[in-house]
Amino acid sequence: MKSRGYFRKMLVIMNKELTVYFTTPIAYIVFAAFLLTTGFYFFVLSPFFFFGQAELREFFDALPVIFSITVPAVTMRLISEERHTGSLEILMTLPVTSLDVAMGKFLAATVFVSLMLVPTLMYVVTVSIVGSLDPGPVAGGYIGAVLLGATFSSIGVFASSISKNQIIAFMIGVGICITLTMIDYFLFFLPAGIVKAFQYFGLGYHFKNISKGIIDTRDIIYFLSIIAVAVLGTVKIIEERR
Repeated sequence: MKSRGYFRKMLVIMNKELTVYFTTPIAYIVFAAFLLTTGFYFFVLSPFFFFGQAELREFFDALPVIFSITVPAVTMRLISEERHTGSLEILMTLPVTSLDVAMGKFLAATVFVSLMLVPTLMYVVTVSIVGSLDPGPVAGGYIGAVLLGATFSSIGVFASSISKNQIIAFMIGVGICITLTMIDYFLFFLPAGIVKAFQYFGLGYHFKNISKGIIDTRDIIYFLSIIAVAVLGTVKIIEERR
């Protein structure tokens, strides 16, 4: 019974935030910007249209960088706005814990980001109709995309808890997400002996593995670990602000 009540509180907060998302223009602006950007990569840069390759590699390769900007834009207001208006203090007087708040907002952002991916399924349909598409990498790519969205959502919520200013929260979120995404691109500066160790910390390395259709528990653990650290960090900051 206690566990049901615990999850009910998180779901109430999640539903409240989702309602706000779909009643404010910023959500639709981010949604549209995401679809325009991914559409550019698919219709303009996709090898399918130039070389007849039935794949979505360009779309999935671009996703970590695109998410690094769009997801923090989705999450920047979640806690910073409540701190700015003082409504967070009111929320914390209710029978909810800091973990309820952090998880509820994290789940709302993750659901919204996952919904942004739904229209991109038309890319899959388009390629499937015209060419022979390998379902393995596509399924792996979307599983990785959901994990990626959840990971960046947790980071974005953490960034939002740091500052009352949404722009600062956005910049912090983008900075962390871009850093994790770009680690792979700087490995060639490192000695060969330590490349593998640093490679493991690169988000792109784990996402690429999953997007190839290779579901490795080490990659899943990587994403879940970052989510756990970010959510617990958010809880700690909320507790300090109470």
